[in-house]
Amino acid sequence: MFFSVALYTSLIIFTVGMIYKISKWFSLNVGYLSDGVSVGERVFSAITGIIKVIFSPKIMTVIKVFVMDGILQIRTLKEDPMRWVMHVLIYWGFMLLLFMHALEKLIIKPIFPNSCSTLNPFFFLREIFGLMVVAGIGIAIYRRFILRPARLKTNAMDIYAIAIVAIIMLSGFMLEGAKMSSYSAFEDMVSDYGVDESEIPALEAYWVKDFGTVSPNELTFGEDVLQQGKESHEAYCASCHSANKSAFVGYGIAKTITPVALIIDKLRINYYSILWYIHILACFFGLAYLPFSKMFHIFATPVSLITNAVMDKNSSNKANVVTRQAMEIDACTHCGTCSLHCSAMMASEAIGNCLILPSEKMACLKKLVSAQDLSDVELAAIQEGIYICSNCDKCTVVCPSGINLKELWLNVRECLIQKWLPEPSLLSPFSITRGVNKDFRAKKDYSKPLNLTQRAMIEKFLEFKNPEGVVNIAGKDEQLNIEKTFAYCFGCQNCSTICPVVKNYENPQEVLGLLPHQIMCAMGMGLFDVASSCKMIWDCLTCYQCQEHCPQNVKVTDILYTLKNKSIEDKKQELIEKQTCGKEAA
Repeated sequence: MFFSVALYTSLIIFTVGMIYKISKWFSLNVGYLSDGVSVGERVFSAITGIIKVIFSPKIMTVIKVFVMDGILQIRTLKEDPMRWVMHVLIYWGFMLLLFMHALEKLIIKPIFPNSCSTLNPFFFLREIFGLMVVAGIGIAIYRRFILRPARLKTNAMDIYAIAIVAIIMLSGFMLEGAKMSSYSAFEDMVSDYGVDESEIPALEAYWVKDFGTVSPNELTFGEDVLQQGKESHEAYCASCHSANKSAFVGYGIAKTITPVALIIDKLRINYYSILWYIHILACFFGLAYLPFSKMFHIFATPVSLITNAVMDKNSSNKANVVTRQAMEIDACTHCGTCSLHCSAMMASEAIGNCLILPSEKMACLKKLVSAQDLSDVELAAIQEGIYICSNCDKCTVVCPSGINLKELWLNVRECLIQKWLPEPSLLSPFSITRGVNKDFRAKKDYSKPLNLTQRAMIEKFLEFKNPEGVVNIAGKDEQLNIEKTFAYCFGCQNCSTICPVVKNYENPQEVLGLLPHQIMCAMGMGLFDVASSCKMIWDCLTCYQCQEHCPQNVKVTDILYTLKNKSIEDKKQELIEKQTCGKEAA
């Protein structure tokens, strides 16, 4: 009764969870491209696309990718042989156990009608497959917690995935060992097979001697008794029970727990051992929670590999791209391979923002697109992390799950800067990726976040231009880490004269706010706020002509660069505080 209720409950939760997760592939809005694409359009496009692939030469690509990257996991092997061994041991060990042990009646029995789980070769193979999984778990623990590859982060889902598989396997082995040593199990077997009572003592002695059973009775183990017991075993038991030594792991555990075997045997609830409940509950909990955990990648990753292999960047339907990106979020295994090769990883180290790393961005992106609560600091961090991405494509090339991370970041980045806070990095060289991908978005949307950011960065300077306003020069930032050479400036204007940005305008002061020599003057007066708020520092090309032509060796360009960095830092904090206050007020 308990088994049936637990099984069907977990199956129902698993089925509902799978339907929910797959439906999310068609309803989650991931990034800028999802605007204006309905769920119906995405479902119809997906069905149409699948049919077209099935009846085209691309079906060969599907088969090839499924075998090479899905089953053999060649992409993982190319990047990290140790991780490949770990993954193959866990994946194949667990799948073979599932087919041969958990689904025995559905798969093994129809093929081998006379088979039995306690008969060889199944008895022996079950140990081998279980050991494969345990070995894989051991490598996973060693890799994550001892070897610690660079930039590999471990979150709660990683720990859960390792823990649930470990509990299932270890409780399974313990249960097997306990059953081998169990006197109650021996009594049940004798009763089930109708062993003649006169033969039981000899059979019991034989099982205690060779099968690891622990008996509470005083037995004799003479050769004639054991021979008689062996004959009884062959008559009643051998047709469905090979020697326990074949299951060498379980037999080893049975021998190890011999001193306490009788106590363990008494720990029963309604006939079943306590270890049986632990094992069954772990299996069914893992099954029910699978769609909501990292383990869902078992289904999502092969789909990601195949869809990315058959979809063409230039001709793919926009609705299918949106659906694929929603699915790719589930396909991520948080293996850290992308972060290991990330071109922006130094920025992560320097700034201290781990969300610059692709694998960490994916974990946060799951929360973002699922409308889970993220703090403003987290939102600012992921926006910065996505914007600093150089779109070098390295993460996409090495991803074992075949996720097109380059397109994903481009899409999510545009969504965040269009809908959320102004992004100061838009005014820096990090904007080059957005600039060279102008066709990615509608023309009218290109300038919108740019103008928003520019206004946000110079709004303080506009206050200073108010003729009725009062400039507070007491707010001098004594802690500003900046070149002090601006103090040598005597206003010759060489820097402004040679500046190509200044030359670009008929009335540069009106457009740029302050010219380079005026910025140096403002710095000398302690007006750091004025200097760091003008538009000039954002339009600076960093050509260093001003610095090279300064007769006083004022490091003009370096000063502008420092002002820009500090202004970004201050503005981000200010925007977050403003956003937080706005939410609290609302």
